Amino acid sequence: MLHRLTAIALLFLVATTMAHAQVCATDDRGKEVCLDSPAERIISLSPGATELLFAAGAGDDVVGVVNYSDYPEAAKELPIIGSLKRLDVERILSLSPDLVIVWVTGNPKEQTERLEELDLTLYYLEPRDFEGIATAIERLSTLADTKEVGYREADRFRAGIESLRDEYGDADPVPVFYQVWDQPLMTVNGEHFIHEVIELCGGENIYAELDRLVPRIDRESVLAGNPEAIVAGGMGEQNRDWLQEWKQYGSLTATERGNLFFVPPSTLQRPTPRLLEGGATLCKKLETARERR
Repeated sequence: MLHRLTAIALLFLVATTMAHAQVCATDDRGKEVCLDSPAERIISLSPGATELLFAAGAGDDVVGVVNYSDYPEAAKELPIIGSLKRLDVERILSLSPDLVIVWVTGNPKEQTERLEELDLTLYYLEPRDFEGIATAIERLSTLADTKEVGYREADRFRAGIESLRDEYGDADPVPVFYQVWDQPLMTVNGEHFIHEVIELCGGENIYAELDRLVPRIDRESVLAGNPEAIVAGGMGEQNRDWLQEWKQYGSLTATERGNLFFVPPSTLQRPTPRLLEGGATLCKKLETARERR
């Protein structure tokens, strides 16, 4: 009888220990994702998620990334498991991940569903605002058991945003067209984190009221909106070609005043702590536009 009670007690102790070892975090679809132990083999399905993992202190646990995962430098050395839109499922399986970070609207649904069918643990991310970025870092650090690093970085990001807000919060508004893509011509609406950066700098997104998060537009609507500043990323960190076409429209206020601004896209188009860098650049550009009035 004593042996039986001892065995039951041991089973209870093991079960309790396992329960305490479990780590959980809610993803950006509102689903709670739990792991029996902290993640040690993580695959990232977007360059932004890769950056967030490193920011959370989990870089050493990342075993596979999609192409264009180029920051930080260590990410360039990691195995490539395909692109945003075309994942190599066999390659993913061969890396035996215990956690896969999915971009909610960026990865092909049929392939992410296939990964779920194969019993991989998926965590969906798509921060839409500054606080979403900060909590994404904290949540990833929870899953990887790197909370000390992750929470410190999240606090640094929040403080940096508030510093920019304090500096530019009372600045005169500047109507802005932000070009996120060239062909087709695309921008962002008022629900996108890039819009939040524009507002942070005292800008007014002329397409804030459109329904789609990343709407397609035409050049005629830009001409009609007559922004005071046009801001573009481009196909690379130094590629300013997208701004060249706007130089032919001399009647545009942005063109007339020379307010055609380039911001390296990886610093402004990825929901990561580098928004502090991109935001500071954008704020200075819009301050230049004010000086040219």
